[in-house]
Amino acid sequence: MKLEGIRVLDLSLFLPGPLLTQVMADHGAEVIKLEPIRGGEPNREIGPIRDGVSVYFANTHRGKKSVQINLKKDQGREMALRLAEASDVVIEAFRPGVVERLGLGYEAIKERNPAVVYASLSAFGQTGPYVRKPAHDLATQAYAGTLSANLGFDNKPAIPAIPSADMLTAMTGLSAVLMALLRRKETGEGDYIDLAMMDSLIACLPNSMGAVFAQKEPPQVKHERIWGGYAMYNIYETKDDKYIVLGASEMHFAESVLTKMGRPDLIEFCNPPPGPNQDPVKAFFRETFATRTQTQWVEWFEDVDAAFAPVNDLRQGADNPQVRAREMIVEDEQGREHIGIPIKFSNEPGVINFAAPQLGADNETMARTLGFSESEIQSMKEAGALGDI
Repeated sequence: MKLEGIRVLDLSLFLPGPLLTQVMADHGAEVIKLEPIRGGEPNREIGPIRDGVSVYFANTHRGKKSVQINLKKDQGREMALRLAEASDVVIEAFRPGVVERLGLGYEAIKERNPAVVYASLSAFGQTGPYVRKPAHDLATQAYAGTLSANLGFDNKPAIPAIPSADMLTAMTGLSAVLMALLRRKETGEGDYIDLAMMDSLIACLPNSMGAVFAQKEPPQVKHERIWGGYAMYNIYETKDDKYIVLGASEMHFAESVLTKMGRPDLIEFCNPPPGPNQDPVKAFFRETFATRTQTQWVEWFEDVDAAFAPVNDLRQGADNPQVRAREMIVEDEQGREHIGIPIKFSNEPGVINFAAPQLGADNETMARTLGFSESEIQSMKEAGALGDI
């Protein structure tokens, strides 16, 4: 596999860091999760539990090893430093300043491992006036302005379905780590990566900043091309209180739909730009789509050249034949479902190790690997530096 021979020390918690390192584990990296005393990784206990393991944890920590270390104990900190010294990559997601106080900041680890690729993930990054502010995904989206564009049918901000700041930071972070590892092959030097959730959000707005940059003002969301300004790029309610979408505003799609509906006179209103000029078509679509059920509209659109889709719920999405064909929902030997691997290599494809580690399962094995003697390991356990007492 692509990352075989790469060792990753994961100090992060919750979603962005653990997802980043899980993708690396799926592609062959050895990922060692350092878990805190008293409970370990929080997402072990978040959400539904299946066969003793939370679905959240199983889908962010599969294939990893777990060591539980008390970083406030000298022996625990020394073991963490040895792990970092023996690793190619270190990922941390503490609030800025915390990891330095724990003695595991980049400079401390670089002293022992100059070739380390070290990434810090945080809401606002390691610099700037917000550096000390606490924030998870939702607050970060609010500050960035993206939440203001995520409006419900009541025209008020709604909680996004996907924690975009978390997910984008995980994937941006993966790209950064892999770039640094690639460069290290040429130079022998590691690097420090400062990743901010807010930065990741802003970087994803090139098709949404027209008014912001050109007119120096916020956009009128309902008139923007990707937020409902086009009649042919919108969400409509059906007779059975479900929803469908038209998901492409190119004119040939409008011609196909409106011709079959017997309203070719409305085609001209679908021409750019988005905004109030599209209102006659939107009104017609709202009235028309409310006359049939979602299933009936799926049948109606079967022979129509249009980017039409029913709005599935997540269970329907998981059962979607395209999702299954792409192995994005897979099952283990016990028939339990898991999220699959999104990166599809022809050569050396990723392989899922479905096993999620028990808390501290690799404490003693890793300590021995790092050169601690049996008496030292026992002393660490008795002092509460290695695992819960």
